[in-house]
Amino acid sequence: MRDPAPWQRKYELMAVCSLGFGLISQYLFIGNALGLSVLLFAAMFYGLFFYAVKGRIGGFDQWRGQSKSGWLLLLPIALLAVSYVLFHNELFRSLNMIVLPALVAAQTVLLSRSSAKPWYRVAFYQDVIYLALIKPVSYFTVPFGLVTNRLAPKRDGEEGKARNGKLRRIALGLLLAAPPLIVVIVLLASADRIFLDLVVRLPELFGGLSVGTLLGRVLLAGIITLYAFCYLWTLLFRKSGDGWKEYLKEVSATSGVMPSAVKLDPLTAVTLLMSFNFVYIIFAAIQFSYLFGAANGLLPAGAAYADYARQGFAQLVIVSLINLALLLGGLHGIRTSGKAAETGRKLSLSMLVGCTLVMLISAFSRLSLYESAYGYTQTRILVHGFMIFLGVILIVSFIRIWRDHFSLAKAYIGLAVAAYVVMNYVNVDAIIAEQNMHRYEAHGEIDLDYLGSLSSDAYPAIKEMAALAPGLQPGTDEILSKMQAAAQNRGGWPSWNLSVSRVLNSMDDR
Repeated sequence: MRDPAPWQRKYELMAVCSLGFGLISQYLFIGNALGLSVLLFAAMFYGLFFYAVKGRIGGFDQWRGQSKSGWLLLLPIALLAVSYVLFHNELFRSLNMIVLPALVAAQTVLLSRSSAKPWYRVAFYQDVIYLALIKPVSYFTVPFGLVTNRLAPKRDGEEGKARNGKLRRIALGLLLAAPPLIVVIVLLASADRIFLDLVVRLPELFGGLSVGTLLGRVLLAGIITLYAFCYLWTLLFRKSGDGWKEYLKEVSATSGVMPSAVKLDPLTAVTLLMSFNFVYIIFAAIQFSYLFGAANGLLPAGAAYADYARQGFAQLVIVSLINLALLLGGLHGIRTSGKAAETGRKLSLSMLVGCTLVMLISAFSRLSLYESAYGYTQTRILVHGFMIFLGVILIVSFIRIWRDHFSLAKAYIGLAVAAYVVMNYVNVDAIIAEQNMHRYEAHGEIDLDYLGSLSSDAYPAIKEMAALAPGLQPGTDEILSKMQAAAQNRGGWPSWNLSVSRVLNSMDDR
């Protein structure tokens, strides 16, 4: 493969410059009031903009028409940026946070001729809004694709020998894992106080930096980097239907090889999966201590065990869904290779399934504790059912990991239909009434208003409740009377229903 063409190197350098722009920008803004930082930020952005568009779109045209108007906008933009250095009027400082970016967007669209509409027409400003706020979002994966194409092993003709070393592929795996892993760590930390305390203590190894500050800086730098690059990419490929496809065609024309962003190299994929598994093993160890009742001594100061145990189930379910997506990607998005690489892939995916099952068990038990404290509702029962469904899906996926010809699509569709039918037949309202009755017997607490919103499916359980707990009257009697009135007003024989019939028969028995 020949060296990248100048324009290809320029795109990669544009990504590197955008990263530098993001890193410097977060340093300018976090912990600092707006002042000289605004002027420096604007100057850096224009340096990046001029570097990106120069040459690729043929430079700038003569001062005529739209381009002349665009150049003239430099004056108000510069004056507004300098105003942050000279003045401190809060009203205008706040307004300029909107006006200044709007002028910059209008000017860059004019200078790059990204809109064919005259600047004094409403349609032009519609184009500016689309190009500045909407279109860049569709290119958020492009910088990652550039990095992938640069780091991914290239194949040499028919022999298929990788030129890049193992370290390069491992680095790519770590890079791809970093963004989603940050999201997962935040979710796990918000789900578990012990894990949060562990994460908070980690910065002590790096000079005592605050985790919140560090994450804030990384997040802001990432957002600025991604937006700046994708906005510039939008301007560069404004006339094409898909800039990324155009880029791939140009790479193919230069090198004779069409880059593949569909399947990952096995070593890269295993590195990515093991990055997640490393975090999950630590989290799973904490969950085992919690499940076996040993977490009391591990809790941070001031944290009550009861509060710790019944929180975080929602975050764990979200992480489980993320892991399911990773699992599917690992099953279908990794290139086949040698026996050792294939074994490593299967072991990594199996470990991912095991850790996810631990999370689901923890989430299930946390939700049960939460229900015992705050009551049973339809939403909470359905979440229980969904977690069981996810667990079965993971077990089926584990089978697929080790049996290549096992059809996941058939299994998933069949399980989904079966799970939906089962949830229709488990009589959710009756379970809610029965479990709330058990909670009342154990803790003396019950929400009769919620029970009154249940359907006639709950009638037998509420009737039994009225007989066993006279202290709940007249609340239970009122609920039963309301259900009876509703049953009588359903109509004639075409509306016959078994649950409603039980209510009517109960009235006749009296």
